[in-house]
Amino acid sequence: MFRSRSIHLSLHIHKNPAAMAERAAHLLADCCEQAIAERGVFNLALSGGSTPIPLFRLLSSSDWAERLPWEKIAVYWVDERCVGPEHPQSNYGVARRELLGNVPATRFYRMKGEADPVDAALAYENLLRDHFNLGPGEFPRFDCVILGMGDDGHTASLFPGEPGLQECERLVIDQYVRRLKTDRLTLTLPVLNNARCCLFLVTGEEKHDVLSKALNLLSEPSLPAHFVRPPSGDLVWIVDDAAARGPEK
Repeated sequence: MFRSRSIHLSLHIHKNPAAMAERAAHLLADCCEQAIAERGVFNLALSGGSTPIPLFRLLSSSDWAERLPWEKIAVYWVDERCVGPEHPQSNYGVARRELLGNVPATRFYRMKGEADPVDAALAYENLLRDHFNLGPGEFPRFDCVILGMGDDGHTASLFPGEPGLQECERLVIDQYVRRLKTDRLTLTLPVLNNARCCLFLVTGEEKHDVLSKALNLLSEPSLPAHFVRPPSGDLVWIVDDAAARGPEK
C-alpha cells in the first residue's frame, strides 16, 4: 500500500477471477462489519458487466451466504443500461440472478432502465436524497462502491469524452454514449468520490495500459476511472495477473 496526495490506494494482484472474488469478499465483509457497528446499515452500490459475477456467485455460495447480515445491507446500483429488468443486459437482472435471488436480501433499490432516461435519473437521485437524508449540495456516502473498468478507461457509465465527467452537482444522470449510440443511467463522480471505499475489479491483458494510467495518482487524470480518487475513503484495486502484466512480448 502507499499514499499519494492523501488518497489511500491499495493494489491486490491475483492469478484468476476466483482468487480475486475471494479477496473482494473478505474486504466487503470487513466494510460491512464496520459500517453496521458504526451506523447500523451497510450501504453498497453494485456495478454490472461480467467481471463481478464471480464475486456475486461466491457471496451466494453456501460458505458465504450466511456470513453477511443481509437484513442490514441496502443494495443500490452504480449504473444501469436503459433496458427492462428481465433484459439479459440489465445490471440489476445480473445481480438478481447471480446474487440477490440466492440470499435473504430484501433491501435493494434498482435504477429503472425501462423508464424514460431523464425521468429515471431524477427518480433515482430523489430516492438517494431521501434514503440518505441529504440536504442541498450534499452527496450520499456509500460504504462500498464496486466498480469495473473498460479497456477505454470508462467506469460506471462515465465514458471518455462524454459530458457526464464534468457533472459536479447531480447525483445521477442520464448519459448518452455516442460510441455505443445508447443511453445509460449512472452515478456521478462526486458520488463515487464520496464513498468510504471504491473497489475496482479488473481482468484482462487488454486493460493493462489503462490500468497503469489509472493507478498513477501522481499524474493528472485523463480517463474516467482515473478520476475516481476518494479523498476521504479507500481506493482498492483487485486485478488479475493478465491486467497487471499485459500482453506477452
